[in-house]
Amino acid sequence: MSALQPLMDDVVRLAHRAGEAILPYWRVGVTVTEKADQSPVTAADLAAHQVIVDGLTALAPDIPILSEEDADIALAVRQGWQRWWLVDPLDGTKEFINGSEEFTVNIALIEAGRVVFGVVTVPTTGRAYYGGAGLGAWRRDRGGEPQPIQVRQAPEAGQPFTVVASRRHSSPPQERLLAGLSAAVGELELASVGSSLKFCLLAEGAADCYPRLAPTSQWDTAAAQGVLEGAGGEVLQVDGEVFAYPARETLLNPFFLALPKGVEWRERLVMLARSPQ
Repeated sequence: MSALQPLMDDVVRLAHRAGEAILPYWRVGVTVTEKADQSPVTAADLAAHQVIVDGLTALAPDIPILSEEDADIALAVRQGWQRWWLVDPLDGTKEFINGSEEFTVNIALIEAGRVVFGVVTVPTTGRAYYGGAGLGAWRRDRGGEPQPIQVRQAPEAGQPFTVVASRRHSSPPQERLLAGLSAAVGELELASVGSSLKFCLLAEGAADCYPRLAPTSQWDTAAAQGVLEGAGGEVLQVDGEVFAYPARETLLNPFFLALPKGVEWRERLVMLARSPQ
């Protein structure tokens, strides 16, 4: 067992506690306010944030925390961090506000800009996804045993090539990329799901590709990237380089491509993302 496993297990339990703090606010007409960037925030976001900060500080008081709900930390400070937590206390706030079940708690451990491991929990169902590169990846349902998960190299015979797409966020370049990918691999089926669950569909072998040529923030992606990498997947920038989390002024991500490692259409996808046709 990896030396990181006990810490990862502790973080899974903590993410579930954060989910329990969210649920009393779900589907009860919670008040929504806007942050400076016009993104919505609710009392549920803030309650989960406090649970996570308290819990991570108790687990590892020497590791700093960057959370969506406490992200105003100077670059000069963040540049001095070697290892840190990257947290979205409630990913999919718009889904949450609209009464959907597709929102998550995301906690990732980052070291030197790379994801060590990530934990994604679904408060409404009690499901957890967790893992990291070199560690493996698992899905655990409420009351059940952890089940190892793995990406698929191709759909089973007769099954469609499935691309994960956001209900809320697309762009003309992404639509052109999908058209080019379809020409390479055949007819596409689009799977639309909220929050970081998009990565988790790939990680558990239920989808084949997740291109994102639209904005995201670091806390939206890191935890689920850890799960995907643990399951044998990878996340690339559109230039084909590894998608990482270096300290930089902006906390917005570059565009990215999430896919299984070793697939034959990898280079075609990168080419399409660089210059969609």
